[in-house]
Amino acid sequence: MKYSERMRNLREDNDLSQKRIADMLGVAQTTYSQYELEKRPMPIEYLIALCKFYKVSSDYMLGLSDKK
Repeated sequence: MKYSERMRNLREDNDLSQKRIADMLGVAQTTYSQYELEKRPMPIEYLIALCKFYKVSSDYMLGLSDKK
């Protein structure tokens, strides 16, 4: 599974909007949408922030492991 799919699944599993996550990261909702669609590369610091927010490992987020 791609990291973008994990991001979307985690967000939806937690009943969160793209706007809510975008606000948490300090980016526009359209920018966050582009991260989920892989139309724009996501900075590593945002990936780290999302891992901390969802309390999952980076290996899980990157699709290297299925263990959260």
